[in-house]
Amino acid sequence: MKYKILLIGNNKPTIDDLFLHLSTEFDFQNSSNRFDDVACHLKYFQPHMVVYCMHNETREVMSQMITLKRDKVQRRTPFAVVASQDDCDEFRRMSADTADLELVKPITAFQIADQITTYLKRNFSFAEEDTKPVIPDVTPRTMEEQRTQALLNNIDSLFSGTDANGRKHILVVDDDFRMLKLIKRYLEDSYDIATAINGKVALKFLENKMTSLILLDYEMPGDNGPAVLEKIRANPMTSNIPVIFLTGINDRKKIQQVLSLKPQGYLLKPIDHDKLVDAIKNTIG
Repeated sequence: MKYKILLIGNNKPTIDDLFLHLSTEFDFQNSSNRFDDVACHLKYFQPHMVVYCMHNETREVMSQMITLKRDKVQRRTPFAVVASQDDCDEFRRMSADTADLELVKPITAFQIADQITTYLKRNFSFAEEDTKPVIPDVTPRTMEEQRTQALLNNIDSLFSGTDANGRKHILVVDDDFRMLKLIKRYLEDSYDIATAINGKVALKFLENKMTSLILLDYEMPGDNGPAVLEKIRANPMTSNIPVIFLTGINDRKKIQQVLSLKPQGYLLKPIDHDKLVDAIKNTIG
């Protein structure tokens, strides 16, 4: 059993380092910094810990993450910060309640792993039937807290393909974390990127969140790409979302099966940066 860790924040080198060195020890999921993206990942990925990796973060984004910790994460999921001493100090000054775990850089990926594992083993046990941490529920104690929680719950049901700044949103579905990292690096300067490690997580994500485009792997555990696309097309709420397949499959019969589902594109791996960007621009702009 692996601990499930949701990684957020702007420190891409730290996030990449954790993915690269610790994927055999933890089940990682990476989210954009959009409040509703993180909220959806919390709901459907159900991580054992949120790890906020930041570097010279703007006060505006830091404030959003503090709001997320206070009103959405609460004490249901531990919240760790990986940052320089100055950034940790600033986070503490801006927040009424500090992070559950502060990991001050410079610190190696393996030291981060040791401290996360020690914290989770000390504070939580696991239910026998699944891997969710057994953590007591926290009920808002005041009317103001209850109103805040109600508003946050409503956020989960909003559908939007763009963020407040008009950036379009792309959902990448692939069971290879290296491919997720590569595509995120290719596209994150122009688009908001969310990732899903399999079709089940992707479909759950789409129940509460709209996206402008789906990049879909062919071969995945559980439902493969064509099976996921069939379910997307069968749902009136998601049937019109453009889908581009990304795959190493070159079997003629399988390609014909995919094309019969009428995706908006089909790109072979290894993914070429320019071809990927051109395909996305031709599909959603």
